[in-house]
Order: sequence, then C-alpha cells, then structure tokens
Amino acid sequence: MRHILVCILISLLLMSCDNNPQIDEVSEYTKKANQDVSLQFDEIDKNEASRGLIAEAKNLIIKDNEGNVVWNMAAYSFLKNNTSRTAHPLLWQMAQLNAHAGMYEVTKGIYQLRNFDIANMTIIEGKTGWIVVDTLTTKETARAAFNFFKTHIHKKKPITAIIFTHSHIDHFGGVLGIVSESQIKNKNIKVVAPKGFMEEAFSENILLANAMARRAEYQFGQDVPVAPNGHIDTGIGKTVAQGSYSIVEPTVTVNQTPTRMIIDGVEFIFQYTPETEAPAEMTFYLPLYKAFCPAEIASRTMHNLYTLRGTKVRDAYKWSTYINEAVKLFPDMDVCFFTHNWPMYGNTRIKEFLIKQADMYKFIHDQTIRLANKGFTPEEIAHAITLPQSLSLFMPNRQFYGVLQQNVKAVYQMYLGWYNGNPAYLNQLPDVERAKRYVEYMGGVRAILAKAHTSYNKGEYQWVAEVLNHVVMAEPANKDARTLLAQAYTQLAYQAESGVWRNVYIKAAQELTSGMQKKKSVMYKGYDMLKHLPPEKLFDSMAVNVNPEKAVNNIAIAIHFGDRNASYLLYIRNSVLYYTKDVTGRHQASLHIPYTTFIKLITGAIDKTTILFDKDVQWSGSKIALFQFFSMFDAPQRFAIVTPK
Repeated sequence: MRHILVCILISLLLMSCDNNPQIDEVSEYTKKANQDVSLQFDEIDKNEASRGLIAEAKNLIIKDNEGNVVWNMAAYSFLKNNTSRTAHPLLWQMAQLNAHAGMYEVTKGIYQLRNFDIANMTIIEGKTGWIVVDTLTTKETARAAFNFFKTHIHKKKPITAIIFTHSHIDHFGGVLGIVSESQIKNKNIKVVAPKGFMEEAFSENILLANAMARRAEYQFGQDVPVAPNGHIDTGIGKTVAQGSYSIVEPTVTVNQTPTRMIIDGVEFIFQYTPETEAPAEMTFYLPLYKAFCPAEIASRTMHNLYTLRGTKVRDAYKWSTYINEAVKLFPDMDVCFFTHNWPMYGNTRIKEFLIKQADMYKFIHDQTIRLANKGFTPEEIAHAITLPQSLSLFMPNRQFYGVLQQNVKAVYQMYLGWYNGNPAYLNQLPDVERAKRYVEYMGGVRAILAKAHTSYNKGEYQWVAEVLNHVVMAEPANKDARTLLAQAYTQLAYQAESGVWRNVYIKAAQELTSGMQKKKSVMYKGYDMLKHLPPEKLFDSMAVNVNPEKAVNNIAIAIHFGDRNASYLLYIRNSVLYYTKDVTGRHQASLHIPYTTFIKLITGAIDKTTILFDKDVQWSGSKIALFQFFSMFDAPQRFAIVTPK
C-alpha cells in the first residue's frame, strides 16, 4: 500500500502545472492523425466555389445600430495560409472555401450573396423586380447583403417576392432588414413558404429558446476566438450572426409536390419535403434556368439527423426518399445552388451528387435498424457502422457539419427512444452524484489524475475526457482536472473533421479554463419575430417557466389586448398555468395592456413595476395578486454545461 501511495505522489509531482502541456499545444498523436489524411478537395470544387464572382466584400464587418459587431469576415484572414497544425486538414480546406464573402452570379439571372451570414441569400431576377430566397439570420446582415447587391447590380428594381425554403431562423430572420411589413402589404409582395412554416419557426425559437441558445453557443463556437487554434468554420459556413431577428407571415404556402407557380414572370416548381432537415421545408426548380435549389435536403457535407443544439430528430428515410424524388422530378437540372456553401454545375455531376447523398442517408437509416434488431445499443451501433468507400470518399458526404456517429444515434432515437434496453441505464443517478461515486470507486481524485495523465500521454483523449468529466463534476474547483480535461478536448478539436464537433470541444475547453461568460438576455432582439407570435403560443412559453415553489397559490388574472381585440383568462391551478378565452371566471386582477407591451414584459425588456406607470396600461383588482402572478415565472438564465449546474 505504501509503495502504491509513493508512486502516486511521485506521479503527482511529475505532473505539476509547470510540466503540463499548454492548452493549445499540438500533440504528436494529433499531428500523426492529421498527417494521415490524404483526401483533398479537387480543382472542380475550388473552381465552383469561386465561379461567377462579381464583387468581393473585402474585410467585411457588419455592425448593429449600437455599434456592436454582428458579423466579422475580416477576422478569418488567417485562412489564406495553406495548412494549419491545429485543424483537421479537410476542415481547414472547407473553411478556406467558405471564407470568400461577396456577390456571385450563379447563372444568368440568379445571384448569391455569400458569407454575409452562415446562410446564402439568393436573388432571382423576375420580370419586374427581385425574388429573394432566404433572408439570412438577422436584419443587420440581410440589409448589408442586399445593399451590397444593389451597389453592384446596377439595376433599380423593387423586391417583388420572398421565398423561405424552410423554418430555420438563418433563412428568414433578416427579412425585415430588406423589406417592411407595410411594403409587403401595400405592394403585394408575395411571401412563399412551406406548410407549417410559422408553427415550426415558433416551436423551435420560443418554447426551448433558452436551452437551444445556450447549446448553440457550443455548436457554432460563439465567443470562441476566431483563430487557427480557435473557431474556423462550422462546415456549412462560418457561424450564426448576432443581431436582431424578425419574421413575416407567408402569403402563399406550399403543401404538395409538385406545386407550379409563376412568380414575377418566372416559373417555379416546388417540391414539398417536410420532416427532413427542417420540419417545414421545400425545394424548387427553375425550368428556365435548369437550376435546382435543394434547400438543405442536399448539401456539400453530411448533414445532421440530430443537431447538438437540440432539435426534433429528422427522418433519414424520408430525407433519402425526397432526394431520389427530386432526381426523377427534375432530370434536366444543370445547376444546383445551395442555401449554404457554393453551387454545383453539370447534369451528370449533380445527379451523382444527389444519388450519393440519398444513398448515404438510406444507408445510415437501414444499417442502424439492422444492428438495433440484433440488440446492439446506440453507442455500439455508432462505433460499428462505417460508410462504404463509394460514399465515404465522396467529398460532399464528408463529415464537415453532420457526423456519422451522431446521425446513427438519431435514427435509433427516432425509432426506439433514449432507453437502450439495459436496466442499468433506466434510472441513473444525477450527474454530480454519479460522478462523486465514480471518483470514490476509482481511488480518489489524485489516483485518477495520475492515470489520466498517463492516458493523455498515450493519446487516449476521448477516454481522458470521459474519466475527467467525473472528476470535474465531483470537484468543479479542481484546477488540475479542469486543465487536463481542457487539454484533452483541445486535441479532440484539432482532430475533428466536423466544424461543429471542433466548436463544441474548443468551447468546452474555453469554459473549463476561463469560466462561463456572463451575458445579458437577448430575447428582446427578437421582438420583430415575437410580435407575430399568437398569444396562445406566448402563454405556452410562459407555462414552461412556471416555478412550482413560487406558484403555490391558485391565482387568476384577466388579460385584455386592445391592439389584438382579444381577451384571455390566465390562471394557476396546482402550480400549472392554463389559459382560456372565457374571461367570465373568477379572477383577482385585470390587466388592459397592448400585446406589444406584454411581450416586452414577458421577455424582460421592461420590469413588471413599470406597467403600473404606463399610460397605455390599466389594471384593476388586487395589485398583490398581479405582482404574485408575474413573479411565478423563472427568467431565462445561462447554465453550465461542462461543470455542475
């Protein structure tokens, strides 16, 4: 026993902080792993990425009205270097191809603004004006992109139509940066979107907004320094722009395939593709140009069947089916332009691409189910499945954004849920308690650290991360454990082909070494979206924030929205919030308030005490009940991820 203790003490002395490798130091194992990567983008890819450049947006930096930077392409100038020791070679090449901001002519009559945001803004010339496809994430970036377009197109035409390909915010959030709601109404601007667009847009961005926003910081590497050893790309573009977002209601929805439509003199054939990359999604084909826009059912990377920020699991079977359907529907396509990355040209090349993407998603689907039927668990299946070389060596199927292991687990989850069948995992202890017991069983923190250093020096970074996660959860203040865990995450980041996985690892390392950054809530930046939210949906978002310890009294208040000509009774029963349009029931207080002001109140833009002095707000009944009611809801807060909550 004494001999073991002496060995442990000697190990601890040898691994003092002064002898620890630096967080961003590249290990020999990482160097070797990256040197073994021989695959490269070919000249066709590179030529297609630069093809049709009309004007480069040099040193592009976009700011909001308060002077805050919401988009900064100038920061990525280091990507001009041919190689990097601190990134997977293929991800570095993808990051380089995604680093050119500017205006491009896809083909005559179709233009794209790329790298003004994570997504592309596509502009199609109509008979009398411009048809804008996808309006980026924020009003600031959309405005900058469209202004850049107008500067270099030399044709003064109005916007005549807007198309939202799907219900993700990076494809609609900037709409009010390029057109106003009054212009849409007064100038009869057509707004086309897939069926269910508004419902899904609100579902994703309201109920779970706080959790998704926090996890999105990891997925997109937000606040991670842009540098060769930091943030470089996400695989489908740089990152999500910051700023103010918005939405407008569609005037026309697409709910079947094919849907033919003439928009400002241009023929569109829409393909309705729900439950794929987004719950509400559609593609379209332009016969005049032989051009196909697959939205995100086809991309220059393996996509996500499940995203790390957290979304509904996507249906791999339907995804594959829709891609195969597109090949049959539009056999003459000669141009394929994407809502991320850059276009592809040539009928043969495009068909090969679409077929191999369809086969990839079908392969993942079928093989996951095959092994699940043999009793394998999600983790076992994720490590057992590999794509055949005919698919894995095909560059657009590489794991720059989505990851095979991640997608396999998504298929399993869709069909069989979170439980893997082993009762040991049926009722696991909470993270912190489980971690403390693991640490005790493994001989204590010192013994674990000594073994973890040995494993780290062998290049066993994933195992080190799993083990030290227990230590950090059990002893969050342990600097040595946090530092070594951050080092393991950093090596995993440098080896990651996926931009998302790299971002997650680096963000984790950042928070382990520097702590979680404090941020103010930015929910009110979405006011131009929230004002379109039906009151019932807003009440649903309030209901999931009821704190049962504060909601011990059954309280009812009547809410009257004069600007909506609508009234509701909101009431707490058994610590649960309900609402009804029948306001004749018993209530302790009544509030007459503009819906727009109520949104500001709920999002924290104004304090509940200010409504008592607002000339547009009237209240009656019990002021105590009114204050008790609005005090029952938890305010959104940032939460820890790699340390205890």
